[in-house]
Amino acid sequence: MSIVITGNPGVGKHTITQLIAEKMKLSIIDINKIAKDSGLFEKNGDINDVDVEVLEKILESKTFENNIIVGHLAPYVLEKNQVKIMIVLRRSPYDLIPVYEERKYDDDKIKDNVGSEILGIITNDAMSKFQEKTFQINVSEKTVPEVFEKIMNMIMDKKGNEVVDWLEIVRKNNDLGKFFAD
Repeated sequence: MSIVITGNPGVGKHTITQLIAEKMKLSIIDINKIAKDSGLFEKNGDINDVDVEVLEKILESKTFENNIIVGHLAPYVLEKNQVKIMIVLRRSPYDLIPVYEERKYDDDKIKDNVGSEILGIITNDAMSKFQEKTFQINVSEKTVPEVFEKIMNMIMDKKGNEVVDWLEIVRKNNDLGKFFAD
């Protein structure tokens, strides 16, 4: 069973995963790299679609001992028995927009990713499938060392889950139309 770091693009998954891997002497399994190396990325406009059923089958045959797995597709391609703990990194939608703009995402891709973060799609899907193994952390307004320390405590003690509700914040800011209007 493995430690899994997941969340929407731009939340810091790879940065944190690298630190945890170094500290715990774990190998990194990057789900996106496996999908790319397996030829599973399919261009759909500016978006890369992945056949998650095929990717899931590829991952079924992998051994996950002494590894840390990273990728936003983790809740969709892993099984509960493969996971020791799944940590979902959450980041304010207001902080994600400049990250996506810097990555040159088009407006639709930005809205899709920010909307997914606001609604907590990955968190919901992870919690539905992995239940007590799922933890979330708000990485906004935390330094990388603070996030790292918090996650290490989650891994060791299975405590420290945070409640993250961007929808309520966006609603209070009267920004629903900004993120969801078409």
